Amino acid sequence: MAQEVCVIVDAGDRARLAAITSDRNRPQKHVQRARIILLSADRLSVAEIARQAAASRPAVWRWQARYALAGVDGLLRDKTRPPGRAPVPTATVAKVLALTCSEPQGQATHWTGRAMAQASGISLRSVQRIWDTHRLQPHRLRSFKRSNDPAFAEKVEDIVGLYMDPPMHTVVLSIDEKSQIQALDRTQPGLPLKPGKCGTMTHDYKRNGVTTLFAALNVQDGTVLGRCMPQHRHQEFVRFLNAVERAVPAGKLIHAIADNYATHKHPKVRAWLERHPRWVFHFTPTSASWINAV
Repeated sequence: MAQEVCVIVDAGDRARLAAITSDRNRPQKHVQRARIILLSADRLSVAEIARQAAASRPAVWRWQARYALAGVDGLLRDKTRPPGRAPVPTATVAKVLALTCSEPQGQATHWTGRAMAQASGISLRSVQRIWDTHRLQPHRLRSFKRSNDPAFAEKVEDIVGLYMDPPMHTVVLSIDEKSQIQALDRTQPGLPLKPGKCGTMTHDYKRNGVTTLFAALNVQDGTVLGRCMPQHRHQEFVRFLNAVERAVPAGKLIHAIADNYATHKHPKVRAWLERHPRWVFHFTPTSASWINAV
């Protein structure tokens, strides 16, 4: 009986269906459904329609019946389907949210998806969907520290002002040091990169002690002057300042931004600054080394 279905298409629907099949921006499923109805209107057999439309015979019968019931608009929308799995109850969602915002059980540092699934009695994927919907990320932790410097605002304005609008004929340097850098070397030299082969190196290494990197970043042109020294006492810091003094052209003032490390405020460092009047130190607020660009 399905082979004898007669589809009647009026002129208006035929024009709409032809426009759908010729529209390259249409979804392919809409084009296929429109082609099925146009071929059906030409009185072709179901087998021939299925062959030309690249569809199965049940699909042809289904869209013929849909067109008969809802017209062209019925071809352009899919029927809503009931969910294959019942949604998570609201009480369970509330339980997951409450547990996520509380301390984890046992010795764990944070909630994991599997631990939450076990505690709430739902699947891991359900926990992940709930976290994603409510924008919860228990695996992430953002640290902070509030500065208690009474002159915090004044120091920030001073340093940011140097960054944004440095005075004329000056060099703005951001100075800091990184200590305890391990000087490592491989036990054997590696082989270089070759066509078809990657570079190689030994898995073990030997220690050559530690070093300290002193660096001065010129915030105006991005150049960095660095020196490696065995320690980071005031003696090494003065030697680094001498190196920077020689590198900066004469006739320019130097504004140096540094943190509150004791070496930077040592009496011998202050005496060195008195002997070099073109240097001006700007110290960052306490617990605010993040403002030091280097």
